[in-house]
Formats: sequence, C-alpha cells, structure tokens
Amino acid sequence: MTSKQRAFLKGLAMNLDPVFQIGKSSVTPENIEAIAEVFNTHELVKIAVLKNCLDDPKEIANVTAERTHSQVVQVIGRKFVLYKPFKNNPKIVLPK
Repeated sequence: MTSKQRAFLKGLAMNLDPVFQIGKSSVTPENIEAIAEVFNTHELVKIAVLKNCLDDPKEIANVTAERTHSQVVQVIGRKFVLYKPFKNNPKIVLPK
C-alpha cells in the first residue's frame, strides 16, 4: 500500500466509530472471528483497545491484521484501523 493510498484510507476512517473493543483478555480467537466476519460487510474497520488491556495497541493491530488477512492503515493512541478490500467488486477504490 502506498502512502497516498494510506492517506486516502485515513481520511475515510476519520468519520468511523470503533466497531470492536479489545479488552483485558487481548486478542482472542473469538475476537479474530468476529472481526473477520465484519470484513464481509465492511472494507474499513476501526477498533478500540481498552485501557485495561496491557498489550501494545500497535502489536495488537499487527496480530489482528495478520490473522484476518487485512492491512493496518493506522494506529493512533488506543485505536487502529484495518483495511481489507472485497474480493468481488470492492466499494473503496484506492488512488494509484
């Protein structure tokens, strides 16, 4: 993903509310499964890491992206954004 594409996705993600919250149990298989299911209806997902989670939000973002086969767009504070285009007919068209 180029920096121009990342900036485009950051602009789209600015208005999103977090869909998931990751708590003190950190990344669980149930969390990954639920996030993977959201990618069936959304290409861009914002996730919040709660204060009671002791793990680093950047590490959580990378692990979640790896396990859901998505890409980390950004990590700001305790929130991060993941992007995974639809296989057929993606709705978000990235600039080249």
